[in-house]
Amino acid sequence: MGKWLLAVILLGGCSAAPAARSATTGGEYTPNATVVRVVDGDTIVARVDGVEEKVRLIGIDTPETKKEDSPVECFGPEASAFTAGLLPPGTPVHLERDVEARDRYGRLLAYVYLADGTFVNLTIVREGYASVLTIAPNVTHAGKFVAAARAAEAADAGLWSGCSQ
Repeated sequence: MGKWLLAVILLGGCSAAPAARSATTGGEYTPNATVVRVVDGDTIVARVDGVEEKVRLIGIDTPETKKEDSPVECFGPEASAFTAGLLPPGTPVHLERDVEARDRYGRLLAYVYLADGTFVNLTIVREGYASVLTIAPNVTHAGKFVAAARAAEAADAGLWSGCSQ
């Protein structure tokens, strides 16, 4: 199984109807939100329909930088900086839901795409700034994330080179 993390956690009690998926043309996505700020490597605040929402990126887990009563984890600041570089304030993004809309903390759960089609969640894993965190039923892209994490680990990319897993 290597050093990469694949955690499958079955959650009960949370239900939401799946969102309609947006059609894309030419590999581009129509923005439906705007980045307000990056909280950490796997969480952002975005303005959706005029409301600021805390958004947790589905399928990935970056090292902690702001967890209460916890130290900053190895490669956490780098992961946060990488995400901030991809998603500076004002960036238009396309948020796509999976089966469950929110986590137990009330955060909107989403796959995040740039208007040019860049899949932000996948890019963060591929570049070695996150491990995989699969929480059913939101598993649409789990296979892609696992493959990207394995490739990043094999290449000693990002956290795989600097942190003992």
